[in-house]
Amino acid sequence: MVLVRDSQHGCETLLVRRNAQLSFHGGAWVFPGGRVDPEDYAAAGDSDDVIAAGRYAAVREAWEEAGVHVAHTDLRLFSRWITPEEAPKRFDTLFFVARATTDEVRVDGGEIHEHRWMRPQEALALHRPGEFDLPPPTFVTLTQLAAHRSVAEILTVIPACSLPPFMPQLRVMAEGACCLYPGDAAYGDYDLDVPGPRHRLLITESGWCYQRDPTD
Repeated sequence: MVLVRDSQHGCETLLVRRNAQLSFHGGAWVFPGGRVDPEDYAAAGDSDDVIAAGRYAAVREAWEEAGVHVAHTDLRLFSRWITPEEAPKRFDTLFFVARATTDEVRVDGGEIHEHRWMRPQEALALHRPGEFDLPPPTFVTLTQLAAHRSVAEILTVIPACSLPPFMPQLRVMAEGACCLYPGDAAYGDYDLDVPGPRHRLLITESGWCYQRDPTD
């Protein structure tokens, strides 16, 4: 659940810090979220519609992890991330964006230990020196949000931002790694220098850089 709000400093989003003892991204700053449960499919009224069930799951997790109420009808699908087939543990993750309500954030103190409302640019700046642990999907989403100045602008451009699911392909480089996404000229290939459009995340010791050429 990517909650966004307007402030005097610009558009902000809610990030929560996962318990450092968790095996999956322990200590990382992420958006509130979790798994889709059978009750979410029941609420959606369709046992096969993962996106509809995902809306109810996002709403439920926002309440359980942050104490925030959001209506499932207010959610906009922003992106979908699917781990590669060869990954030992696979995930199909939906990212929804919604305007935040006025509810006061209350983290559960178990899975989530801390929260912060932040401008995306601020979170990305803290990530550069290693002060802020961001998983790649969170980093990419924050980079996309940082291009917009207000909640209205974000919600307006979402329908035009439809992309194939992010299905990363990892390539090792001398200076680090490169995550390729559909739409990159090198996707499905091993030549990172092949001419053509770019849609990738460079992960190096000098910093991370999300590259995505404009699409028609």
